[in-house]
Amino acid sequence: MANTVYSNFYLSNEVEDQFNSHLNLQQFCTIDNNLVGTPGMIRKINVYKATDGTQKLAMGVGNSQSIEVGYTQKQYEILLAQNRFKYYDEQAMTDPMLVPVGTKHMGTDMFNTVNADIYTEFAKATQVVVGTKFNFDLFADAQSVLALENLEDVTIFAFVSPADVADIRKELKDTLQYVEAFARNGYIGTVAGVNIYTKKDATSGSIYMGTKEAVTLFNKKGTEIEQERDANTRENAIYSRKYYIAALTNETKVVKLVKGTATAATETTVTSGTTYYKKVGNGYVKVTPSTGDNPKTSGWFTIA
Repeated sequence: MANTVYSNFYLSNEVEDQFNSHLNLQQFCTIDNNLVGTPGMIRKINVYKATDGTQKLAMGVGNSQSIEVGYTQKQYEILLAQNRFKYYDEQAMTDPMLVPVGTKHMGTDMFNTVNADIYTEFAKATQVVVGTKFNFDLFADAQSVLALENLEDVTIFAFVSPADVADIRKELKDTLQYVEAFARNGYIGTVAGVNIYTKKDATSGSIYMGTKEAVTLFNKKGTEIEQERDANTRENAIYSRKYYIAALTNETKVVKLVKGTATAATETTVTSGTTYYKKVGNGYVKVTPSTGDNPKTSGWFTIA
């Protein structure tokens, strides 16, 4: 039979190789291969934050405030990504490239599906910097929001749409430096220490910059392969499936760059439907208003 040479072991490796070659994104997210469970199961993930509490004290005076740790618990559902490739014996006999190309694209398509979910998590960024242009200054300001001390030990990247890449190239010209050590698929250069990557389906007008600590991919290691065959019609079907969760696990490690203006709030009561921000570094971070909050006296901003 035309499909007997394609064992489950061979097909699993074929699809997994495709998956890993694209999704082994250590510069984009943290990979956790210890996911267990079944599709639909809920995994609760705590995103921690801590308040500052260090004070400069005179002799005989103690602390009046303490460092407080809190967390926001988020629920993620374990996802099952599955695809199917069907062919007939006669087709495989006529074209020997049919099955290899089909199984290869199963891996590529799997990557595209999971990669879209990773990008969606980066797009949940609560920190933002605004400016009139995607220039050197804006990328430098974005780094101040990330508040990283040892920049030489951290790989910072940014996902950029083709349209925004054109704007960056025209604006930066020779200051957009190509670093051979960071050569990757889609890499176009580095500005202010940030490696710029073209992502053709990225949202134009929004650049997401961060480190791999921002998003974690909880992944059930290995790709499952299952095959079916209708002996009467000689139709073959190959299924590949992957279990995973993509989650924004550290909001402080990603920042959104947009063209716009931040305006100090003038209202004294919270306006429904309005997103408010407070200053952080040379940028802003989204706040969650509480009952009775005063945007003006709180020093909040709106961005448009």
